[in-house]
Amino acid sequence: MNNREKEQYLREYSLLKNKGEPFFPYTVYKDGVMAIVTLGVMILMAVVLGAELGPKADPTTTTYVPRPEWYFFFLFELLRVVESPSLVFLATIGIPTICMILLILLPFVDRNPERDPRRRPIAMLAGFTTIAAMAYLTLLGAAAGAPSEIELATTPEHEQGRSLTASSGCLGCHKIGESGGQLGPPLTEIGQRLPKQAIARTLTNPTAPMPAYTKLQEEDPEKFDELVNYLASLK
Repeated sequence: MNNREKEQYLREYSLLKNKGEPFFPYTVYKDGVMAIVTLGVMILMAVVLGAELGPKADPTTTTYVPRPEWYFFFLFELLRVVESPSLVFLATIGIPTICMILLILLPFVDRNPERDPRRRPIAMLAGFTTIAAMAYLTLLGAAAGAPSEIELATTPEHEQGRSLTASSGCLGCHKIGESGGQLGPPLTEIGQRLPKQAIARTLTNPTAPMPAYTKLQEEDPEKFDELVNYLASLK
């Protein structure tokens, strides 16, 4: 922007400023009235229609599937991409914080007075890159299976064992395929490393903090065998 364009801009800005209304009390009054109306409508709808909170939380359930709200899918997917436990802090706090700081510093880095997007390459590139990355990660997070799902193909005879593995909380610590936790060793190829007898012995006499499945073996030996057979089929 040369001096002539700058003078013209300041002249037009001064004329528009003189024609406008002051921020206080004009804008403050309008925003305040609208905020009160919106709050009143929300309170009225809550009193008349009620607010559905859903069923009471059951801390003993093993079938609950934790999923973030849709606007957190991009962070959810970022945490799935960064698999190393030592980098969890970087994925949850480090990368989002760094990106936020860069966006805050953007107006100080790109001080171009132009308002035409075609003449603001740095600002437009940063904005489009951020939106595209968040949109892409959001789509991946929305399409990804729940943490309690097992994504490996399962034969029909092992389907019951697959369901038992998911409902018994195994995926809270162990990873099978692309799903599961990372506190314990992965079970994707457990059948290749251990025979059925060793898997059954580990389930009934595990190493802490893994819970024992002795009660399941005693009360329902068929389900216990299905669980063992499924784990032994993972090769």
